[in-house]
Amino acid sequence: MNNKKKMRPTKIKSGRPPKFRGPRRPVTVTLPETTLARLASIDSDRARAIVKATDAAMPPDAKRQNQIELVEVTPGLAIIIVGPSQLLQRIEWLRLVEVAPMRFLLSIPLGTSIDSLELAVMDLLEDTKRCDDRERSLLSQLRDLIRRLRRRGELSKAEMLLVDTRAMDDRTEAEPGPEDIEGIKGNDPEIGKEIALAATARMRRAGDWR
Repeated sequence: MNNKKKMRPTKIKSGRPPKFRGPRRPVTVTLPETTLARLASIDSDRARAIVKATDAAMPPDAKRQNQIELVEVTPGLAIIIVGPSQLLQRIEWLRLVEVAPMRFLLSIPLGTSIDSLELAVMDLLEDTKRCDDRERSLLSQLRDLIRRLRRRGELSKAEMLLVDTRAMDDRTEAEPGPEDIEGIKGNDPEIGKEIALAATARMRRAGDWR
């Protein structure tokens, strides 16, 4: 009598092997033709091309990425530029102004102290201990930079001019806007002054000036 156990045939998994490691899900996006052509030059497989482009712009290894920059705007004076961060967007009163692709300027409301920003970043680090390494690295770098500059007395604030473009869309044709001021070069100075005053008054009424 043959006591050997019968060997069960190995099941072969059907379907394509996964392209990427880790969790994944399908997404549908609409992209410009120029972007699609550039992606095709990276990889004929569109999904792989998107992943490669993303990894090149935002390396998975946070240590390889300089996420905080000091950009000099005038001799002896620089501004803080940060990389993209979903966590920083959780600070309701903080605005991230994109000044270049994936490079953001920090804007805080008038009257907000530098200490408030430092504390808000520290709270984010405390409340989001399980976030990805890149986000934690950015927050840690920003916290350390603000703390170091504040203690040295090398950090200050400056005001910015902001225009509410949504309110500008509702202005009447009779009311001059900023483009009218830009187009009066070479005209009578008094006429230019009147247009500038009218535009300023209109923007104040509309609440465009902050």
